[in-house]
Amino acid sequence: MPPGKNEPHDSNPPIAGRVGFVHISGAPSYTGAMPASRLSLRRTFVADHFHDLPGFLEARHGHNWELEATVMACPEPTLVQALDAWVAQVDYTLLNEQTWMEGRNPTAEALAQWLLEFLESRGFKAVEARLREKANYWAACRRDFE
Repeated sequence: MPPGKNEPHDSNPPIAGRVGFVHISGAPSYTGAMPASRLSLRRTFVADHFHDLPGFLEARHGHNWELEATVMACPEPTLVQALDAWVAQVDYTLLNEQTWMEGRNPTAEALAQWLLEFLESRGFKAVEARLREKANYWAACRRDFE
């Protein structure tokens, strides 16, 4: 049945940018500030790495990596730009040669930390950065905000 005269015609939940919404027909109303929202986006890239640590040697090999970044609400194009800039630094490279990786083992955990710090350096309130190295192997780095 189409909405009646006193029923909401917008069945979408509130989104960032809306000041509030009011439902008539006896439904609860909300007119205050919006709760904190988060935005998550994914990107993929291809990169090689190797491990040369005491007790852990692995020859150069590559992965089809996947990242997922979550930040406190911001305009989507801003996060898209930042993620594309980070991916441009690592896509089709040897991760061991990245300046940020100097003195570090190029693991998914290290990449997640690097991505989180990169987003924070760009002014984002980064919540979490996740990197998938293999189908069943994810690493995450997060900040807890109260």
